[in-house]
Amino acid sequence: MTLKEHILARIAASGPMRLDDYMSTCLLHPTLGYYTTRAPFGQNGDFITAPEISQMFGELLGLALAQAWMDQGAPPRFTLAEMGPGRGTLMADALRATSRVPGFAKAAEITLFEASPALQRQQYDALKDHTVSWITDLQKLPDQPLYLLANEFFDALPIRQFVRNGTQWRERQVGATDGTLTFGLGPVLPQPALQDRLEDTQEGDLVETCAPATATVGQIAGLIARNGGAGIIIDYGDWRTLGDTFQAVRGHEATDPLAAPGHADLTAHVDFEALTQASDACRHTRITPQGVFLERLGITARAQSLAENLRGPALDQHIAAHRRLTHPEEMGNLFKVMGLYPQGCPPPPGLEP
Repeated sequence: MTLKEHILARIAASGPMRLDDYMSTCLLHPTLGYYTTRAPFGQNGDFITAPEISQMFGELLGLALAQAWMDQGAPPRFTLAEMGPGRGTLMADALRATSRVPGFAKAAEITLFEASPALQRQQYDALKDHTVSWITDLQKLPDQPLYLLANEFFDALPIRQFVRNGTQWRERQVGATDGTLTFGLGPVLPQPALQDRLEDTQEGDLVETCAPATATVGQIAGLIARNGGAGIIIDYGDWRTLGDTFQAVRGHEATDPLAAPGHADLTAHVDFEALTQASDACRHTRITPQGVFLERLGITARAQSLAENLRGPALDQHIAAHRRLTHPEEMGNLFKVMGLYPQGCPPPPGLEP
């Protein structure tokens, strides 16, 4: 049975699916899900993330966390965590860059939050020179200082969509017509959690919510507030969502998110306003464009240093990578960065309170 057949059978038996249920089924079904059956990153996959574009990305993020660690007194034992670590590239680059920071590597206990067995195997290979543990439940994080990276993690968490109808809402759902998956709308219902969105929406407007994202940030913020540490979250999105941002990518091209369940990556833009509201246990920074953040961390100086030993196509590729990460018309403005940190401590480098 294909995943599409499985979903059609569920709809036939139980009716239309909520969008968050559809997303989680497509991405994480135990035997047919996108992330559980494949390694989607890189030129031969479906998309490329910033750590795969250039080593500079992971190096600078690692050094930013190391500076935050030193700013908080260099605790002798801490969790160095990454959410959704892909192929392990970012963590490998961060560990290489921080290997010369006295005491950092010895104090770090590396923990990866990863649900995909296929990706866990790739991460093991990338980090084979380090002691690493994997978790799928944030409750398993040790009760100690937490220094955490999350790059393109929150965009893959399942969302719900609601269309305004008067002062109430209809939820967008996935149904079926003649064996084809289709979008539809549920009944008109009040949504108390969306009461504030009546102020900035009109009839027919669509808004998105992501309860797993806010719950996750709340847990991370609680740990950082209690034990110290810092979190750096990088993702595409903006301060507040409005409109349909649900999308699918397959073979580096946009595709219909209902066309081939389990064979395309499904994501949505991140609502950073909701993340900041969920992180009130600790302090959070303003959201900052990725390009500005990386420039503050010194990416241009690092790019110039690496370029000294490059020639021809390798140099051209390196220059293109720097532009792709930082230029406003590429990833520089689309991706935003926010930081989490304890009361009474400076924010992570590159970010403003």
